Amino acid sequence: EFKYIYDMNRTIEEAIKSANNTKYGLAAGIVTKNLDTANTMSRSIRAGIVWINCYFTVGSDVPFGGYKMSGFGRDLGLQALHKYLQVKSVVTPIHNSPWL
Repeated sequence: EFKYIYDMNRTIEEAIKSANNTKYGLAAGIVTKNLDTANTMSRSIRAGIVWINCYFTVGSDVPFGGYKMSGFGRDLGLQALHKYLQVKSVVTPIHNSPWL
């Protein structure tokens, strides 16, 4: 599902609501000259990646993946390694330790 939102008369809140009104959330793009608008929208839009004043720019160190029906983990970056790792705790007594 792709939504193209372009309406100069729409408020930021209306644009955010419209962008979030989908069952998918892979990516979003914001074009603005206003840094406050960019920060507000990028924090409010539920998408795995948000591009500001560019689109489909992906580096190998930038985690890529989505939210909602687009969210099945992350590829690329350090986040991608977590799906191959499992945390394990190992506890053993240390005999003759000065702390025991």
